[in-house]
Amino acid sequence: MSRTYKATGINLKTQALGEADRIVTILTQEFGLIRAIAPGSRKHNSSLGGRSGMFVVNELLIAKGRSLDKITQAQTIKTYPGLAKDLGKLAASQYLAEIVLCQALSEQPQQELYELLNEHLHRLEELPKGASFGVLAYLAHAVFHLLALAGLPPQVQICCLTQRFLTPDLANPDWRVGFSVTAGGIVALEAWESLRNEVIKKPGKAEKSLPHPEIPVYQTVVHRQEIPAISARLNSLELSLLQQLSQPEIMQISTTSDAGWLSVEQILRQYAQYHLGRPIRSATLIDSYFAANHHDATV
Repeated sequence: MSRTYKATGINLKTQALGEADRIVTILTQEFGLIRAIAPGSRKHNSSLGGRSGMFVVNELLIAKGRSLDKITQAQTIKTYPGLAKDLGKLAASQYLAEIVLCQALSEQPQQELYELLNEHLHRLEELPKGASFGVLAYLAHAVFHLLALAGLPPQVQICCLTQRFLTPDLANPDWRVGFSVTAGGIVALEAWESLRNEVIKKPGKAEKSLPHPEIPVYQTVVHRQEIPAISARLNSLELSLLQQLSQPEIMQISTTSDAGWLSVEQILRQYAQYHLGRPIRSATLIDSYFAANHHDATV
């Protein structure tokens, strides 16, 4: 049995090992997520130095090891230098890498995930410099597609309570729809209010049996199971954007202004973190970036 194998992959995470090596986490088409040592890659004259950087795509020859495999050869076939030159693009790329690291499987082909990530990294890189809200729009689009590929897309066409289609009323500035992370998507507020009123009028048995009303433990549990928590209230434009993102094809999106993208990214972030079971640490970089650039971007 051969002790070496070939793979094509993109670097998603690196960490120092010893004095001169790196451990690189790579999403490969053929074998999914792998971790391998890039020996000597932190030396100035190392041929693996640049090839072991973030978001570099290589054709690799890897030797099997006892605990970690080792990269013996690497030929770069694609880089994304534009991502590192723009803080917003870099933060968005790291954000996507975190999601992919949570989704990707090891020892299984991950061609669809590999291609989808590269497609969205390419789109981010191609954005004009200073298109700050374009970063948000493209990030939201990528997050939605990654969730859909994992079988976890939020429901943005049909109310999670009534199973009826919801169409945003763009002519009405006061129109709103609820979004419930726990229920899995959009909720018609009228249906939600009706359900809440019904549960309040007809409390469950567990609620009646409480000996101490001042400690409503069972009451809270019953109500949370029956009435989904509303995580956000979206206006018609924001729902329209979410519904556009749900289209399977890679589409061009208007990125000239905020126009709801801040809210859309926030709700998709909450949804992704809930289903991944962990925070997206790179999201704090996105928040910092827009806190610093929001004024300039909207003048």
